[in-house]
Amino acid sequence: MDVEFDVKRCYEVVMSLVDEAGSIIASRNDQKKTISQKSCDMDLLTETDQEVEKLLISNLSNEFPTHRFIGEEETSDGKKAELTDLPTWIIDPVDGTMNFVHSFPHSCVSVALLVNKTPQIGIIYNPILNQKFTAIKDEGAFLNGRRIHVSGQTDLSKALITAEFGTSRDAEKLNVTMDNIRKLVESAHGIRALGSAALNMAMVALGAADCNYEFGIHAWDIAAGDLIVREAGGYTCDPTGQPLDFMARRILAASTPELANKVSNLLTQYYPPRD
Repeated sequence: MDVEFDVKRCYEVVMSLVDEAGSIIASRNDQKKTISQKSCDMDLLTETDQEVEKLLISNLSNEFPTHRFIGEEETSDGKKAELTDLPTWIIDPVDGTMNFVHSFPHSCVSVALLVNKTPQIGIIYNPILNQKFTAIKDEGAFLNGRRIHVSGQTDLSKALITAEFGTSRDAEKLNVTMDNIRKLVESAHGIRALGSAALNMAMVALGAADCNYEFGIHAWDIAAGDLIVREAGGYTCDPTGQPLDFMARRILAASTPELANKVSNLLTQYYPPRD
């Protein structure tokens, strides 16, 4: 097999780079950051986001020159996110940037490799708490090398849900967000928000949470988590219950299809602009 499509080789290369990226993030978590705003004053960018993305993309490009990339920061700079059938790395250098800015220890680097629009590799690494979630297609999901599995919960009243307010303060979005939180407070066992879409999904894969949903995320927030959840025995879809579309900026991940269906039927839907 050509090295360009050798998943094992890709995994070895990216794992080494993720470790390096994690060291950068962890070493700076407690330090003062240089911060700029993107879409609004809740949508933040630090020099670490930029440095980690450059580290990953430049080194992966050198190793796999025919591969494509969708990175959060280069997309924020105006590059259009285009997902094709070609091998494509989808990268969030620091998911949970607001957490990182406040030194709240729930930030991670999230990397996925898709081929034919299907995830082959997923890595979510929180170096501050030493949590490394990994998956290769058809080989299971792992936390720090230990196989993990979803909870298997089907009962909404016993389910712990992860969700986020997001960075948008659009009135319609905010109304939908608060409406859904109210519904889930009334119906679910509890709600948690880690401030990182990728880590929220990782909690579903771990069995620590039972379902996660979010509107307004991007492919780089969920691509790695999608594979890790499914390899842990979980289920992912659009919040309507339809097949997941990475460019639609919507996600529902659950321990079981039954629980996903119950949450989907409860949610008020919101449709952000597509990427």
